[in-house]
Amino acid sequence: MSPNILVVGGAGYIGSHMVKMLMEHQCRVTVLDNFSSGHKDTVEGARLVEGDLGDAELLASVFGRAQYDGVMHFASFIQVAESVSDPGKYYENNLGKTLCLLAAMRRAGVNTLIFSSSAAIYGNSVRAPIKETDPTDPVNPYGRSKLIVEQILQDYSASYCLRSISLRYFNAAGAEPDGSLGERHEPETHLIPLVLQVAAGLKPCLDIYGSDYDTPDGTCIRDYVHVHDLCRGHLLALNHLLAGGLGGSFNLGSGNGASVLEVIKIAEQVTGRVIPVLFKPRRQGDAGILVADIRAANIRFGWKPQLSDLQTIVTHAWNAASHH
Repeated sequence: MSPNILVVGGAGYIGSHMVKMLMEHQCRVTVLDNFSSGHKDTVEGARLVEGDLGDAELLASVFGRAQYDGVMHFASFIQVAESVSDPGKYYENNLGKTLCLLAAMRRAGVNTLIFSSSAAIYGNSVRAPIKETDPTDPVNPYGRSKLIVEQILQDYSASYCLRSISLRYFNAAGAEPDGSLGERHEPETHLIPLVLQVAAGLKPCLDIYGSDYDTPDGTCIRDYVHVHDLCRGHLLALNHLLAGGLGGSFNLGSGNGASVLEVIKIAEQVTGRVIPVLFKPRRQGDAGILVADIRAANIRFGWKPQLSDLQTIVTHAWNAASHH
Protein backbone atom coordinates (compact mmCIF):
# COMPACT_ATOMS: atom_id res chain seq x y z
CA MET A 1 0.00 0.00 0.00
CA SER A 2 1.20 3.54 -0.75
CA PRO A 3 2.70 5.48 2.18
CA ASN A 4 0.35 7.58 4.30
CA ILE A 5 2.04 10.90 5.10
CA LEU A 6 1.04 13.74 7.42
CA VAL A 7 2.36 17.10 6.19
CA VAL A 8 2.23 19.82 8.86
CA GLY A 9 2.43 23.31 7.37
CA GLY A 10 1.54 21.74 4.04
CA ALA A 11 -0.29 24.77 2.64
CA GLY A 12 2.77 27.03 2.70
CA TYR A 13 5.28 27.65 -0.06
CA ILE A 14 7.49 24.57 0.22
CA GLY A 15 4.83 22.44 1.89
CA SER A 16 2.34 22.88 -0.95
CA HIS A 17 4.93 21.89 -3.53
CA MET A 18 5.72 18.87 -1.37
CA VAL A 19 2.08 17.85 -1.15
CA LYS A 20 1.79 18.05 -4.93
CA MET A 21 4.87 15.87 -5.39
CA LEU A 22 3.73 13.29 -2.82
CA MET A 23 0.37 12.93 -4.54
CA GLU A 24 2.08 12.61 -7.91
CA HIS A 25 3.98 9.68 -6.37
CA GLN A 26 0.71 8.06 -5.24
CA CYS A 27 1.18 8.82 -1.56
CA ARG A 28 -1.86 9.33 0.64
CA VAL A 29 -1.55 12.82 2.11
CA THR A 30 -3.12 14.63 5.04
CA VAL A 31 -2.32 18.33 5.47
CA LEU A 32 -2.47 20.02 8.87
CA ASP A 33 -2.25 23.81 8.63
CA ASN A 34 -3.64 26.80 10.52
CA PHE A 35 -3.37 29.03 7.39
CA SER A 36 -1.50 31.76 9.19
CA SER A 37 0.60 31.96 6.04
CA GLY A 38 -0.59 29.08 3.86
CA HIS A 39 -3.35 28.97 1.23
CA LYS A 40 -6.13 26.39 0.96
CA ASP A 41 -6.20 26.48 -2.83
CA THR A 42 -2.62 25.14 -2.99
CA VAL A 43 -3.48 21.74 -1.49
CA GLU A 44 -6.56 20.68 -3.42
CA GLY A 45 -6.86 16.92 -3.56
CA ALA A 46 -5.25 16.27 -0.20
CA ARG A 47 -7.16 15.54 2.99
CA LEU A 48 -7.13 18.83 4.87
CA VAL A 49 -7.28 19.44 8.62
CA GLU A 50 -7.42 23.09 9.66
CA GLY A 51 -5.88 23.76 13.04
CA ASP A 52 -2.81 24.62 15.05
CA LEU A 53 0.21 22.41 15.64
CA GLY A 54 0.18 23.38 19.31
CA ASP A 55 -3.34 21.99 19.85
CA ALA A 56 -2.72 18.68 21.65
CA GLU A 57 -6.36 17.55 21.39
CA LEU A 58 -6.41 18.19 17.65
CA LEU A 59 -3.14 16.29 17.20
CA ALA A 60 -4.53 13.35 19.15
CA SER A 61 -7.57 13.35 16.85
CA VAL A 62 -5.44 13.56 13.69
CA PHE A 63 -3.20 10.68 14.75
CA GLY A 64 -6.20 8.72 16.05
CA ARG A 65 -7.96 8.72 12.69
CA ALA A 66 -5.19 7.08 10.67
CA GLN A 67 -1.89 5.26 10.99
CA TYR A 68 0.76 7.42 9.36
CA ASP A 69 3.96 6.03 7.92
CA GLY A 70 5.74 9.34 8.34
CA VAL A 71 5.44 13.05 9.10
CA MET A 72 6.88 16.01 7.23
CA HIS A 73 7.24 19.18 9.30
CA PHE A 74 7.14 22.56 7.49
CA ALA A 75 5.16 24.53 10.10
CA SER A 76 7.72 27.16 11.13
CA PHE A 77 7.94 30.91 11.13
CA ILE A 78 10.82 31.92 8.86
CA GLN A 79 11.45 35.68 8.90
CA VAL A 80 14.92 36.39 10.27
CA ALA A 81 14.31 40.07 11.03
CA GLU A 82 11.06 39.33 12.83
CA SER A 83 12.76 36.64 14.90
CA VAL A 84 15.22 39.28 16.13
CA SER A 85 12.47 41.75 17.07
CA ASP A 86 10.10 39.11 18.51
CA PRO A 87 12.09 36.00 19.55
CA GLY A 88 9.31 34.69 21.79
CA LYS A 89 7.05 34.20 18.80
CA TYR A 90 9.70 32.03 17.14
CA TYR A 91 10.56 29.92 20.17
CA GLU A 92 6.89 29.35 21.00
CA ASN A 93 6.03 28.26 17.45
CA ASN A 94 9.17 26.68 16.02
CA LEU A 95 10.26 25.00 19.23
CA GLY A 96 7.27 24.67 21.55
CA LYS A 97 4.81 23.44 18.94
CA THR A 98 7.36 21.00 17.52
CA LEU A 99 7.53 19.44 20.99
CA CYS A 100 3.74 19.06 20.85
CA LEU A 101 4.04 17.28 17.52
CA LEU A 102 6.78 14.96 18.80
CA ALA A 103 4.69 14.07 21.86
CA ALA A 104 1.70 13.22 19.66
CA MET A 105 3.88 11.11 17.37
CA ARG A 106 5.23 9.15 20.34
CA ARG A 107 1.75 8.46 21.67
CA ALA A 108 0.64 7.30 18.22
CA GLY A 109 3.71 5.15 17.61
CA VAL A 110 4.81 7.12 14.54
CA ASN A 111 8.61 7.24 14.46
CA THR A 112 9.55 8.67 11.05
CA LEU A 113 10.01 12.43 10.60
CA ILE A 114 11.42 14.74 7.92
CA PHE A 115 12.17 18.11 9.49
CA SER A 116 12.50 21.41 7.64
CA SER A 117 15.70 22.91 9.05
CA SER A 118 17.80 25.81 7.75
CA ALA A 119 21.26 26.98 6.78
CA ALA A 120 20.67 29.72 9.35
CA ILE A 121 21.98 27.30 11.98
CA TYR A 122 25.52 27.90 10.67
CA GLY A 123 25.51 31.64 11.35
CA ASN A 124 28.49 33.55 9.95
CA SER A 125 30.42 30.49 8.87
CA VAL A 126 34.05 31.04 7.92
CA ARG A 127 33.83 28.27 5.32
CA ALA A 128 32.29 28.36 1.88
CA PRO A 129 30.91 25.92 0.93
CA ILE A 130 29.61 24.83 4.33
CA LYS A 131 29.72 21.18 5.37
CA GLU A 132 27.28 19.55 7.77
CA THR A 133 30.18 18.93 10.14
CA ASP A 134 31.13 22.62 10.32
CA PRO A 135 30.41 24.52 13.56
CA THR A 136 26.85 25.70 14.15
CA ASP A 137 26.57 29.19 15.62
CA PRO A 138 23.27 30.83 14.57
CA VAL A 139 23.19 34.62 14.76
CA ASN A 140 19.41 35.04 15.10
CA PRO A 141 16.56 33.41 17.04
CA TYR A 142 15.15 31.83 13.86
CA GLY A 143 18.38 29.90 13.30
CA ARG A 144 18.64 29.03 16.99
CA SER A 145 15.09 27.64 17.00
CA LYS A 146 16.00 25.32 14.13
CA LEU A 147 19.25 24.18 15.73
CA ILE A 148 17.55 23.40 19.05
CA VAL A 149 14.97 21.23 17.27
CA GLU A 150 17.76 19.35 15.50
CA GLN A 151 19.40 18.71 18.86
CA ILE A 152 16.08 17.54 20.32
CA LEU A 153 15.65 15.12 17.41
CA GLN A 154 19.07 13.64 18.15
CA ASP A 155 18.03 13.08 21.77
CA TYR A 156 14.72 11.55 20.73
CA SER A 157 16.52 9.26 18.31
CA ALA A 158 18.79 7.99 21.09
CA SER A 159 16.05 7.55 23.71
CA TYR A 160 12.77 7.01 21.84
CA CYS A 161 13.89 5.38 18.57
CA LEU A 162 12.61 8.33 16.53
CA ARG A 163 14.06 8.12 13.03
CA SER A 164 14.46 11.57 11.51
CA ILE A 165 16.25 13.52 8.83
CA SER A 166 16.75 17.26 9.19
CA LEU A 167 17.14 19.01 5.84
CA ARG A 168 19.09 22.25 6.09
CA TYR A 169 17.69 24.44 3.33
CA PHE A 170 19.73 27.19 1.87
CA ASN A 171 17.58 29.70 -0.08
CA ALA A 172 14.43 28.04 -1.40
CA ALA A 173 13.31 29.68 -4.64
CA GLY A 174 11.49 29.09 -7.89
CA ALA A 175 8.08 27.67 -8.76
CA GLU A 176 6.31 25.05 -10.80
CA PRO A 177 7.60 25.46 -14.39
CA ASP A 178 4.09 26.09 -15.74
CA GLY A 179 3.52 28.89 -13.22
CA SER A 180 0.66 27.12 -11.46
CA LEU A 181 2.28 27.16 -8.01
CA GLY A 182 4.82 29.61 -6.61
CA GLU A 183 5.68 31.82 -3.65
CA ARG A 184 2.82 33.70 -1.95
CA HIS A 185 4.20 34.95 1.34
CA GLU A 186 2.49 37.86 3.07
CA PRO A 187 4.50 39.86 3.77
CA GLU A 188 7.08 38.77 1.21
CA THR A 189 10.65 38.73 2.50
CA HIS A 190 12.46 36.48 0.00
CA LEU A 191 14.76 38.17 -2.48
CA ILE A 192 13.69 36.68 -5.81
CA PRO A 193 9.93 37.33 -5.48
CA LEU A 194 10.69 40.85 -4.21
CA VAL A 195 12.89 41.47 -7.25
CA LEU A 196 10.10 40.21 -9.51
CA GLN A 197 7.53 42.44 -7.78
CA VAL A 198 9.68 45.40 -8.82
CA ALA A 199 9.95 44.02 -12.35
CA ALA A 200 6.15 43.68 -12.46
CA GLY A 201 5.66 47.28 -11.34
CA LEU A 202 4.18 46.32 -7.97
CA LYS A 203 7.02 47.98 -6.05
CA PRO A 204 8.99 51.08 -7.08
CA CYS A 205 12.43 49.67 -6.22
CA LEU A 206 14.26 46.89 -4.41
CA ASP A 207 15.73 47.58 -0.99
CA ILE A 208 19.22 46.07 -0.63
CA TYR A 209 20.36 45.72 2.97
CA GLY A 210 24.11 46.16 3.07
CA SER A 211 26.65 47.01 0.39
CA ASP A 212 29.79 46.56 2.49
CA TYR A 213 29.98 42.81 3.02
CA ASP A 214 33.27 41.04 2.34
CA THR A 215 32.09 39.82 -1.07
CA PRO A 216 33.15 40.81 -4.60
CA ASP A 217 30.34 43.37 -5.05
CA GLY A 218 29.64 44.10 -1.36
CA THR A 219 26.21 42.43 -1.25
CA CYS A 220 25.26 39.18 0.49
CA ILE A 221 25.90 35.89 -1.29
CA ARG A 222 23.36 33.11 -1.02
CA ASP A 223 22.87 29.61 -2.40
CA TYR A 224 19.53 29.39 -4.23
CA VAL A 225 17.90 25.96 -4.58
CA HIS A 226 14.82 25.28 -6.69
CA VAL A 227 11.75 24.33 -4.66
CA HIS A 228 11.23 21.29 -6.90
CA ASP A 229 14.74 20.07 -6.07
CA LEU A 230 14.05 20.66 -2.37
CA CYS A 231 10.90 18.58 -2.50
CA ARG A 232 12.63 15.78 -4.39
CA GLY A 233 15.21 15.81 -1.59
CA HIS A 234 12.42 15.37 0.96
CA LEU A 235 10.91 12.51 -1.00
CA LEU A 236 14.25 10.72 -1.31
CA ALA A 237 14.95 11.27 2.39
CA LEU A 238 11.52 9.92 3.33
CA ASN A 239 11.97 6.82 1.16
CA HIS A 240 15.41 6.33 2.68
CA LEU A 241 13.99 6.29 6.21
CA LEU A 242 11.03 4.10 5.27
CA ALA A 243 13.48 1.59 3.79
CA GLY A 244 15.34 1.45 7.10
CA GLY A 245 18.11 3.93 6.31
CA LEU A 246 19.93 6.01 8.89
CA GLY A 247 18.83 9.52 9.81
CA GLY A 248 20.91 12.66 10.21
CA SER A 249 21.20 16.27 9.06
CA PHE A 250 21.88 17.23 5.45
CA ASN A 251 22.37 20.40 3.42
CA LEU A 252 20.08 21.04 0.45
CA GLY A 253 21.33 23.78 -1.85
CA SER A 254 22.70 24.24 -5.34
CA GLY A 255 26.33 24.25 -4.23
CA ASN A 256 26.80 27.66 -5.86
CA GLY A 257 26.45 31.20 -4.53
CA ALA A 258 25.05 34.36 -6.11
CA SER A 259 25.12 37.90 -4.74
CA VAL A 260 22.06 40.14 -4.53
CA LEU A 261 23.31 42.17 -7.49
CA GLU A 262 23.89 39.01 -9.53
CA VAL A 263 20.31 37.91 -8.86
CA ILE A 264 19.06 41.31 -10.02
CA LYS A 265 21.09 41.05 -13.23
CA ILE A 266 19.60 37.63 -14.04
CA ALA A 267 16.10 38.92 -13.25
CA GLU A 268 16.56 41.85 -15.61
CA GLN A 269 17.59 39.42 -18.36
CA VAL A 270 14.63 37.10 -17.73
CA THR A 271 11.98 39.83 -17.45
CA GLY A 272 13.39 42.39 -19.86
CA ARG A 273 12.73 45.05 -17.21
CA VAL A 274 15.06 47.45 -15.39
CA ILE A 275 15.02 46.89 -11.62
CA PRO A 276 15.84 50.05 -9.61
CA VAL A 277 17.52 49.50 -6.24
CA LEU A 278 17.88 51.44 -2.98
CA PHE A 279 20.80 50.59 -0.70
CA LYS A 280 20.07 50.51 3.02
CA PRO A 281 22.11 49.58 6.12
CA ARG A 282 22.72 45.95 6.98
CA ARG A 283 20.00 44.10 8.87
CA GLN A 284 20.85 42.56 12.21
CA GLY A 285 21.24 38.78 11.94
CA ASP A 286 22.17 38.58 8.24
CA ALA A 287 25.23 36.48 7.41
CA GLY A 288 27.50 37.61 4.58
CA ILE A 289 27.96 34.32 2.70
CA LEU A 290 25.98 31.08 2.89
CA VAL A 291 26.78 28.43 0.27
CA ALA A 292 26.21 24.68 0.71
CA ASP A 293 28.44 21.67 0.35
CA ILE A 294 25.78 19.23 -0.90
CA ARG A 295 27.75 16.01 -1.28
CA ALA A 296 26.45 14.30 1.87
CA ALA A 297 22.82 14.16 0.68
CA ASN A 298 23.96 12.63 -2.59
CA ILE A 299 26.00 9.99 -0.81
CA ARG A 300 23.31 9.11 1.75
CA PHE A 301 20.12 9.10 -0.33
CA GLY A 302 21.09 9.91 -3.90
CA TRP A 303 19.98 13.55 -4.12
CA LYS A 304 21.44 16.20 -6.38
CA PRO A 305 19.83 19.37 -7.76
CA GLN A 306 18.49 19.34 -11.31
CA LEU A 307 16.73 22.72 -11.73
CA SER A 308 18.78 24.95 -9.43
CA ASP A 309 20.70 27.09 -11.89
CA LEU A 310 19.73 30.70 -11.25
CA GLN A 311 18.38 31.34 -14.76
CA THR A 312 15.90 28.46 -14.43
CA ILE A 313 14.87 29.45 -10.90
CA VAL A 314 14.13 33.05 -11.89
CA THR A 315 12.38 32.03 -15.10
CA HIS A 316 10.03 29.67 -13.26
CA ALA A 317 9.41 32.25 -10.53
CA TRP A 318 8.58 34.88 -13.17
CA ASN A 319 6.17 32.44 -14.84
CA ALA A 320 4.36 32.01 -11.52
CA ALA A 321 4.37 35.74 -10.77
CA SER A 322 2.93 36.47 -14.21
CA HIS A 323 0.35 33.68 -13.80
CA HIS A 324 -0.95 35.05 -10.51
